[in-house]
Order: sequence, then C-alpha cells, then structure tokens
Amino acid sequence: MTTGSNRGAWLAWYVEAGADEAIDEFPVDRFALSGEKSAGPAPPTDPPVLPESNLVARDALEAAARELALSAQTLEDLAGKFAGFDGCDLKNTATNFVFGDGNPDARTMFIGEAPGAEEDRQGVPFVGPAGRLLDLMLAAIGLDRSDVYITNILPWRPPGNRNPTDAEATACMPFIERHIELVGPQILIPVGGTAAKALLNTREGIMKLRGRWLTYSTPRIEVVPARAILHPAYLLRSPAQKRDTWHDLIAIRRRLDEDGDAGK
Repeated sequence: MTTGSNRGAWLAWYVEAGADEAIDEFPVDRFALSGEKSAGPAPPTDPPVLPESNLVARDALEAAARELALSAQTLEDLAGKFAGFDGCDLKNTATNFVFGDGNPDARTMFIGEAPGAEEDRQGVPFVGPAGRLLDLMLAAIGLDRSDVYITNILPWRPPGNRNPTDAEATACMPFIERHIELVGPQILIPVGGTAAKALLNTREGIMKLRGRWLTYSTPRIEVVPARAILHPAYLLRSPAQKRDTWHDLIAIRRRLDEDGDAGK
C-alpha cells in the first residue's frame, strides 16, 4: 500500500522527470493501444473559399459606389452623394463627414489616409497636430492652404485612429477618384503610405515610393505627376525623417516653379 509520503515522493519524481501536466481526465492504457495501427495524420483540408454571394455583394457595392461618384458633376454634388453613401461602416462610428479643405482650383492636391480625432471633431482635414505640421511644411516652400487642396482617402475617422482596412479603402476609392477628377490637379501628393499605395495601386512601402516622381491616372483624366511624402504624423514620431521630407518639398516647389505660379 502506498502511503501519503510515498505518493508525494512519486509525484516529485514525476515532476523532475518532466511529467508535470495531466493531459486527459483518465489514464490511458498504452499497452492496449500499442497493437493498434496508427490512423496517421488527418488529410489536409481545402482552404476556405469566400462564398460567391459575398463576392457578388462586394462587386455590387463597388459598382454602386462608382456609379454614384461618376454622377457627381461638382465638388458640392460629390460631397452630398459621398456623405449619403452607406457602403462604409465607418460612417456609423464617426462624428463628422470630413470632405476637403483649401482651394479647389489649386494645382496641387494633397491626399492623406483618413481623419484623426481633431479632424473628426471639426469636420476639416489635417487640423490636428499633424495638420499643424503640414501647414509649416507648406509655409517652408512658400505655400498655404489657399494655394493647395487637401483631402483624405476616407472621409470618416476609423475608431482609435487605426489604419483603414482594404475593404474600407476600396469602398471609398470611386469617390476619391472622382474627387481628383473634379479638382483636376497638375500635381498630386499622396501623404503617407496608406494613401500612396491606394492611389498609386502598388504594394511598395512609403520609404520606396517617396523621393521620386511617379504618375497617377484614371480612365477619364490624363496622367498626373505624383510625389508621395511621409505623413506628418509619422514625422512627429520620427523627426529624423524630416530631412528626407524637406528634399521632397523642395522637389515639389521646383516643379511648381517650372510650370508657373502655385495657383491655377
């Protein structure tokens, strides 16, 4: 008969041997199982496939957004149609619809990713700490908000200032494309990696995209020179990157000077 002290010694020995966890509720007779043929690993299963109904719904949503956006003939009309669009769930959590700011006749258009907390409160893009830095960046090359037009890919703030999802950006892209067509800029400035990848249809990161002239186009407008820059919010966290951004700003200023005055 095993006494309590002996049981404690056996338990201590099992723990030292590495058997310190009970996997099953009841013990297993390994001798009885030794003669059984192992069934082997389960065959791999096919990867999950998105139901066709979901694909159809997504395509139908994008088609509806594009048709609605293309029907707008003015910025005011586009703002009204975009604000009434129900295909992006961010509309249900945001405080304000944030459309655009600045001069709609400007030659230079800046496009960020989405409003932040302050932008959501005021209904105006780039008015928080990042917006104030953007104003200083513009001033450094002799511009202000009356010389440029500013907007975002998304007009509604993602909760917690998280990055927009691909689905959210896709739902809103027909409206931003029409936004660009109606403004008709001669220079397009994607601000930050999310905006740059969405507008330039690339998977390259912002560090590879910045520092060079690229192009943007739609079926309804000619090719527009584009220059991606680091987002001011990123520059606030990484001030050492301001030097590279200064080179981008100088390149933008030089392009404006080569083509004439900053305004249309």
